[in-house]
Amino acid sequence: MRALQSHQPGGPETLTINEVDAPEVGKGELLLDVKACAINFPDALIIQDLYQMRPQRPFAPGSEVAGIVEAVGEGVTDYAPGDRVIAGVGFGGLVEKITVPAAAVYRLPEQFSFEEGASLLMTYGTSIHALKDRGHIKAGETLLVLGAAGGVGLAAVELGKAYGARVIAAVSSEEKAEMAKASGADATVIYERQPFDKAQSKALSQQFKEAVGPNGADIIYDAVGGDYSEPAVRSIAWEGRFLVVGFPAGIAKLPLNLTLLKSCDVCGVFWGAFTAREPKRNAENIAELFDLWKQGKISPKISETFSFEDAPKAIAKLADRKALGKLVVKI
Repeated sequence: MRALQSHQPGGPETLTINEVDAPEVGKGELLLDVKACAINFPDALIIQDLYQMRPQRPFAPGSEVAGIVEAVGEGVTDYAPGDRVIAGVGFGGLVEKITVPAAAVYRLPEQFSFEEGASLLMTYGTSIHALKDRGHIKAGETLLVLGAAGGVGLAAVELGKAYGARVIAAVSSEEKAEMAKASGADATVIYERQPFDKAQSKALSQQFKEAVGPNGADIIYDAVGGDYSEPAVRSIAWEGRFLVVGFPAGIAKLPLNLTLLKSCDVCGVFWGAFTAREPKRNAENIAELFDLWKQGKISPKISETFSFEDAPKAIAKLADRKALGKLVVKI
């Protein structure tokens, strides 16, 4: 079978397609014929040895897949060959076949495509964990989403609206603002590219304050980091929750006096660790996502699909922060 592999640390240009042996299904596992693999920001980090985990090389990036069950391992009774499924795999998804623990697999309803299915778990899984478990979102609250036109950002916008919040989408262009509005955002903020000096940081803070209103943002969903985080915190409400989701713009440094003045919480959101530590709660969240999807309250926004051969281009586009919504590789 073919696999897109990383043999040395580097950018997408270092990835190569190689012929490798197909895996054999083990006890408690499923062998999947992969039909689609979504691309996420960690895929750009993991091949550079910049992510939390460092797999032994050679390895394939790709953390969420959709496909068809080809074989079932000993002890698996809930699935059969031919079932359409999705799975979170951490890495290794840009391959033609993959084995995954049956516990990490979810059925994909017939009405949804493989491309859509591959786009659900990481972005919406992250965002529902962030907003529900860490942000304790309630109807009527104000939610400010940074990086609102990316995969996790759009998921946060949709889920925020599904939970009855007023959603402010912060993005870097008019095109991205329109996409966020189409996903339900009530208002948008368009920010400039960092780095910011003190005056620019203050101006951005004022933009956020005007957008969220005099009471501030009850929840701030920060999937950007860098110079954007501090201005956002300055717009937070009394006892607000600041959710640290990601930092493609760099790891932010916050003056902790702000947390005292606003009596606010800074909450880390590490969905991958949550799935491993609390699989039951995660499964409940995923079941809720499927219900919201069937109700039409959420829907993965795929802006572009790529062939297997062009998968490095998808990773490069996401790494350059040029992607809108989700990018998916068809395998």
